[in-house]
This record gives sequence, structure tokens and C-alpha cells, in this order.
Amino acid sequence: MPSKYPLEIMTPEKVFFSGEVESVIIPTPDGYFGIQRKHEPMVVALKIGRMKMKIDSGWKECVLSEGFVEIRPDKAIIYSQTAEWPEEIDIKRAREARDAAREKLREKLSLREYMQNKVALERAMARLQAGRKHIEND
Repeated sequence: MPSKYPLEIMTPEKVFFSGEVESVIIPTPDGYFGIQRKHEPMVVALKIGRMKMKIDSGWKECVLSEGFVEIRPDKAIIYSQTAEWPEEIDIKRAREARDAAREKLREKLSLREYMQNKVALERAMARLQAGRKHIEND
């Protein structure tokens, strides 16, 4: 039986998740990164995207925005600006956010505005993917 370890997902507003997991797969700027118990200590940047955690031999998914992960051999703590369960995602609102971000990216923008809209598009796309997957699995 795989070893479990504590995982916490923190946002500025709340503790989003706190519990025992067997494994975690997080989105990073370099791709997806897996974490298991007794992992080497490190801090990893977090990219907007879907995160998976294995709980009692089943996988649970959520959507995270930018942040970082503190990994210890006996615990992992994820600090993210936002975190959402797929069932909490309003698909219509996520589509509207995606469309608005795409439209803004077509305009001539400052570099700052371009980067902000690129992040908004990335977040909307991650939310749509997770939300659609949740609807398909119901």
C-alpha cells in the first residue's frame, strides 16, 4: 500500500484542502511534476493549470493559479492565488473570460496588458478543461 503524507493547499482567502494523499501531480513552468512521500525538500514554482492528487487509490482534480509549492519529506504545502474544484466552475463564465481574453490579445496592447491577458486566457482554459471533464464524468 502506498505511503500517505499530509498535503495542504492554501489560498490568500482560505485553506482550500488539508488531508492525506498518496501522490500529487502539479503544473509547473517546466511541465507536470510528481510528488510522493519522502520527496527531496525543495520549492517549486506553480503554473496555472490542473492539479491531480491521489487519495485512497482514486484521483481528484482541482484547478490552481500561479504560486509555489513547498515540498518536505513528510509534507507538501501548495500556496496558490486561487484554487477551485471542477464542480465549482461556472462553465459559462469561464467561456466568457476565455473569449474576452482572446479578444484583448488581438488588440495592440502594452507588454503588461498582453501578459495579464495571456494569464487570464490560461486560467480560463484550465478552468474550462477541468469543468468539462467534471461534467463528462457525471
